[in-house]
Amino acid sequence: MAFAPMGPEASFFEVLDRHRESLLAALRRGGREPPSGGSRLASSSEVLASIENIIQDIITSLARNEAPAFTIDNRSSWENIKFEDSVGLQMVSHCTTRKIKSDSPKSAQKFALILKILSMIYKLVQSNTYATKRDIYYTDSQLFGNQTVVDNIINDISCMLKVSRRSLHILSTSKGLIAGNLRYIEEDGTKVNCTCGATAVAVPSNIQGIRNLVTDAKFVLIVEKDATFQRLLDDNFCNKLSPCIMITSTPVFQHLKSKGKGVPDLNTRLLVKKLWDTFHVPVFTLVDADPHGIEIMCIYKYGSMSMSFEAHHLTVPAIRWLGLLPSDLKRLNVPKDSLIPLTKRDQMKLDSILRRPYVTCQPFWRKEMEIMADSKMKAEIQALTFLSSDYLSRVYLPNKLKFGGWI
Repeated sequence: MAFAPMGPEASFFEVLDRHRESLLAALRRGGREPPSGGSRLASSSEVLASIENIIQDIITSLARNEAPAFTIDNRSSWENIKFEDSVGLQMVSHCTTRKIKSDSPKSAQKFALILKILSMIYKLVQSNTYATKRDIYYTDSQLFGNQTVVDNIINDISCMLKVSRRSLHILSTSKGLIAGNLRYIEEDGTKVNCTCGATAVAVPSNIQGIRNLVTDAKFVLIVEKDATFQRLLDDNFCNKLSPCIMITSTPVFQHLKSKGKGVPDLNTRLLVKKLWDTFHVPVFTLVDADPHGIEIMCIYKYGSMSMSFEAHHLTVPAIRWLGLLPSDLKRLNVPKDSLIPLTKRDQMKLDSILRRPYVTCQPFWRKEMEIMADSKMKAEIQALTFLSSDYLSRVYLPNKLKFGGWI
């Protein structure tokens, strides 16, 4: 059943419709017909067998009077990363590894923690139950020390076993919100309607479990900031530009975003990927015109180095940068007192992004980042309020979408 039509007249979406056709044509040219669903999950028996093989190796080492060790792919080196425009950042097949040795003072504790979490995963898979990363941390918070230790070990195990975290029966706590022209059914049968109102729906913690997705959306808009997302809700943006879908993710470590620590949470990335795989409608990002906003957009589009082993599950290379573009600041005569000087950390982040392999195939992105580097200034999306309080929803976004103002 389709949604009731509302919002702008059909001609408004002509450029968007052409853009969608070009995306679909590019998929077909590359021999990648649009898939009907997401990536295949490893079966429970496969995961259990993989863990049993690891334990068997440990027993064999002990029988030989050798100290057991885990061999883990090095996820923190660009040497182990390759870039493909159709997938994003992914690990090379024969990458460098590191040993987590049971007899080394530096790694013995981590070896023990990996073994403990492996045993917990085995029980979860065997009993067909699920736990969040937070649940695992609180089973023995003193032993683990902090949540980051657990998160890193789970990623290491996922990489070592070559399966997704979902296949390990480990869920992440969702930090995202979704609103607009979308309905779906959750794994437990709950029917969810995201039709835009003053409030949004929380992104589910089990993205692979949702089914019967229905939408007439012409585009998906990823909004970096929760405050901007809420402002667009308050301005009734979804209904004015219906049919569309809006998504935001409160970045992990949002309070440290100024230090470059903010990254979109996994479930929101999985949802964006599922929407793209299911509907193949254009996906745009609205981020601050600063290096950290660009970083967040790059993670949605091409993935991250640390999660490159799951690139096929997470990345949407078809994503386009809608705003806020550094070139918009001059074009719209944004006053200097609404701009913020780049910090040394900002400049380092910008230099780092400009050196990444995907920038070579994004000349328009490079040009925008060079504008930022030359001006030594950045701006938040809220800088547009100098024009009017609702300029973003009333003028800026509609014009960008109607006339193809994305790169």
